[in-house]
Amino acid sequence: MPEDTTRTEPVLSDDQVRLNIEQQKKRARELQRALKSSAPDALRRAAEFHPKARNHAPEIIAEKYARLSDAQLILARELGVESWPKLVRHIERLNGAREAIAEGAAAPDARSDTIHVRCGSDIRDGLKTAGFAGDFIEFADPYCHGPVPAGDDLPEVRAQFISGAYGLPIEDVRARQSRETAELKEAMTRERIILWFEHDSYDQLILARILALLAEQEHRRRRSSQVELICIDRFPVITRFNGLGQLSPAALRMLWQQRQPVTPQMLKLGTRVWDALRQTSPESLFEIARTGTPALPQMAPALLRHLQELPGLDDGLGLTERLTLKMLAEGPMTGGQLFRKLHLESEPLPYLGDLMYWSFLANLKRAEDPPIKTETSPKPQPWPDRKISLTPLGDDLVAGLSDFQSHGAVTRWVGGVEVSRNAASWRWDRTEQRPVLKRE
Repeated sequence: MPEDTTRTEPVLSDDQVRLNIEQQKKRARELQRALKSSAPDALRRAAEFHPKARNHAPEIIAEKYARLSDAQLILARELGVESWPKLVRHIERLNGAREAIAEGAAAPDARSDTIHVRCGSDIRDGLKTAGFAGDFIEFADPYCHGPVPAGDDLPEVRAQFISGAYGLPIEDVRARQSRETAELKEAMTRERIILWFEHDSYDQLILARILALLAEQEHRRRRSSQVELICIDRFPVITRFNGLGQLSPAALRMLWQQRQPVTPQMLKLGTRVWDALRQTSPESLFEIARTGTPALPQMAPALLRHLQELPGLDDGLGLTERLTLKMLAEGPMTGGQLFRKLHLESEPLPYLGDLMYWSFLANLKRAEDPPIKTETSPKPQPWPDRKISLTPLGDDLVAGLSDFQSHGAVTRWVGGVEVSRNAASWRWDRTEQRPVLKRE
């Protein structure tokens, strides 16, 4: 729902993701020769990417894993594909999608009344350029940030939080909430719904909400539409895949072939996640993540990342706060520099947009004893331009010498869990990788 400028990833051009099969065959033959000659770099690549070559001595790798098929497997794995045949199919499909766009082929979704649903606008234009004909709607409340209570007042609680945290007029937030909810209900009357999502907690928690709504509509027999899901956590050639917004129109068109029906198991899991997210204890959500989510493989890692926003058992910091302070330990940075470094380097599963991150920084600065400070300026500066550095408390927190929650940290929420200075509070045990209840 916040109009974060960086929730829209820079689109990579076709040239940046284009692969030529003849060129890859040539590279595989070159790698094979290097393996046979025990070239150090080739042996390193084999040890890293060949599943059977790991933990073997260099001479064993050169003797046993220097066939052309081995070199092809290594090359495919380096590019983010499981096998050489899958790499070949990927190249063929992407070329086919590119040709279909160039030739003005029929829309992939032309055979039915289709609506595309996404938690943002990042692929809206890309789908049009790719030749899709269906309508497009957003459903984008960032449940990964702020309170998500179980009561009937959820819409108003979310509106109040978004307005305050992101500096948006409350009436505008309420109007957008109402519009998105109405559009989603209307979408459920269409012949076909396509859900476009990626692997981070921003997307996965919104996906859980939509699946729970779909399950409710199906239970009431108010929905007969065909629902399909496109959900990915990687794309060949892209080393750090942050989202669908990075993909070219040809890549989006190619993904159409990877859609899968939304199953009863997915609807059930989405409902379980949505219910667990809103509880005042993180235990149910952790149990879902711990036992795995085979119906939606990207859900479990996203839930675990979400739960790491609970204050650490040892330092009282959520993961975003901890990463921020560690980055500042390298030296003062502007808010914009911090966000780029977080998004592109430090964050293990990027999910924040820039407005959301400014809210995190504001909370750190609003603590009774803040761990960060901003340089004074004769004129008010937006967060991207403010120079930020650590305070003595920030230094202590980075060194593991203090607990942020004992220094007047601002009350915040992780789903339905309140993070405050209560005598008993939920924490994240980084050693055991699980939530624990800390009692004074």
